[in-house]
Amino acid sequence: MNLPGTRTLRARITLLATVLVAAVSLLLLWLAWTLVRDSLDAVPRMPPGSVVVVDGVEVDASTLAEHLRVHARDRMLLFGSLAFLLVVAAAAILAWTFTSRVLLPLREITGTARRLSVESLGERIGEIRSRDELAELASTFDDMLDRLQAAFDAQRHFVANASHELRTPLSVIRTELDVTLADDAADEAELRRMAGVVRDATERAGQLVNSLLLLARTDGAGLGVHEPVDLAVVVDRAWRAVHREAEHRGIRASFTTPPASAFGDPALLERIAGNLLENAVRHNVDGGWLEVVTQPGPRWSMLRVRSSGGLVDPAAVPELFEPFRRAGVARTARHGAGLGLSIVRAAVAAHGGTVTAEPIVGGGLGVTVHLPVR
Repeated sequence: MNLPGTRTLRARITLLATVLVAAVSLLLLWLAWTLVRDSLDAVPRMPPGSVVVVDGVEVDASTLAEHLRVHARDRMLLFGSLAFLLVVAAAAILAWTFTSRVLLPLREITGTARRLSVESLGERIGEIRSRDELAELASTFDDMLDRLQAAFDAQRHFVANASHELRTPLSVIRTELDVTLADDAADEAELRRMAGVVRDATERAGQLVNSLLLLARTDGAGLGVHEPVDLAVVVDRAWRAVHREAEHRGIRASFTTPPASAFGDPALLERIAGNLLENAVRHNVDGGWLEVVTQPGPRWSMLRVRSSGGLVDPAAVPELFEPFRRAGVARTARHGAGLGLSIVRAAVAAHGGTVTAEPIVGGGLGVTVHLPVR
């Protein structure tokens, strides 16, 4: 079935090919007539009074050249017109026929695009017979569908995980309220215990919502502020927010933070350092250690945070940057929303930098961020 768009393109290509053939045919006819006319002009003049027979017709010799010119013109007009019409008609038919075959892959691409929906993104065009620009277009279209399907799958996974994370504190709040309200003998101590549990669950839900909003604003978005920022200063500010928790757990921290300039949004850069340090403290072991290093460079500045902790499977390291992944295990940590490294990756990508992670022998994780100086 021919789709309207391809039918219009087919007609336009056929019309263009027909017009080009017609123009070339007219040019050839004009050249042929010019050659014949020049040849007739070279006919020698006969003496007057003599008679020449041309096609069974007696012609006065003095008018022979003119007679031949008129005769040739009539023949050229007759047979040239017939040839012109036949050539143009043949060109139109052949162009219409071959254009249909050439545009067949395009019709397949268009038909596939019309059938696609969120539920049928698994359909692909596949290999086509031609090896031209249309084949390249089909391959590009399939690659785009692969990326779209991956994006939709990631979105479904993200929404499912976010719903699970939000459902947990809400379930805790509802359970505590139902149990307490059903207990007619609940005293002040029981009410205070219930209020503490509800407050903790509310704080967890609030942290998750804030993290989701920050990730949504950061992921795929451009920077609103561009200015030089010293990573050493950013690390110092981020450490002030977690150093009490680190001291309480007996974590030994060492800093090698010479001035290292980066160019970007100060708030996002501080969030990068803050999330790395929070992860290094919260996923550490009591009495563990952490190291923070900044290193300036001519084009890139580096920030590295390494810490002790539980064993991390090297194969699971890439998953740590996915939402709701904690130490390679989904939704099992006691603290945090599982979005720390996801926000770090989105913020680093917004700055045009790179972030990598590697497990530490004996347990723990090291994360290295490279950010452009300009």
